[in-house]
Amino acid sequence: MLYTQQEVEAHLEKLEGWEFEQGRWIVRKYTFSSFMKGIAFVDEVAAISEAFGHHPYITIDYKVVTLRLTSWDDGGITAVDIKEAQQFNEAYEKSRSKDGKTGQ
Repeated sequence: MLYTQQEVEAHLEKLEGWEFEQGRWIVRKYTFSSFMKGIAFVDEVAAISEAFGHHPYITIDYKVVTLRLTSWDDGGITAVDIKEAQQFNEAYEKSRSKDGKTGQ
């Protein structure tokens, strides 16, 4: 089920770091202490995405990984995007705690 803009914004209030862009995407940038830590995170994102059968757009800019989610078949943001974004955040927090730092 496609979420309205208001529903997306309500969910994002509870989802740290994610923003609603262009009425179609939810987007978050994750920053790491090294390139390889960012790549390890992308591996986690890949595993989560495969489990969901729903894959984000991924951009890697040295120590910054940007994820973009949308449900193309539904024409915007759905519960799958929100649930997957939450799992990405959990993977990020886990990787940051291993690195001895708090999340951004």
